[in-house]
Amino acid sequence: MPTPKPAHKPVPAEYRIVVAKQARRLDLLSGSRLERSYAIALGRNSAVDKSVEGDEATPLGEFYICAKNPRSRHFLSVCLSYPNAEDAQRGLAAGLISADEHEQILDAVRARRMPPQHTRLGGEIYIHGRGVHDDAHGTRGCIALNNGDMQDLYDRVGIGTSVTINA
Repeated sequence: MPTPKPAHKPVPAEYRIVVAKQARRLDLLSGSRLERSYAIALGRNSAVDKSVEGDEATPLGEFYICAKNPRSRHFLSVCLSYPNAEDAQRGLAAGLISADEHEQILDAVRARRMPPQHTRLGGEIYIHGRGVHDDAHGTRGCIALNNGDMQDLYDRVGIGTSVTINA
């Protein structure tokens, strides 16, 4: 007798990403369980938090994947929701962004969409492939993995996946 099929498909694991900048590691977790750990490369200014366009720093904080790019010039990539609400508040207080830009960022974060990417705070922060080299030849604020690891991560995560970036 054939086994009956379930009435619905099983729900995939809920993943989240935790990046440890100093350790040069990206961990993929399912709940509290570590699924995979990947070596990463960062930019020249990786020791500090991103604050303005062109500083080549990787941001710290809480983000989510807001887009996936299967045709990236860096093999594959996923976009992070930088700037987040905290970055927007800092930028408004420092006079780097307007009240309108601040509100646009907050609206995007509330809706879990891509925030504006071309303000004085910077943007276009990705996790992407094209290799793990030393930071002197690394990224301009992004997080780089080797292509095999990027393929694995890209296949596992979706838009909305939470990303925490720690020092």
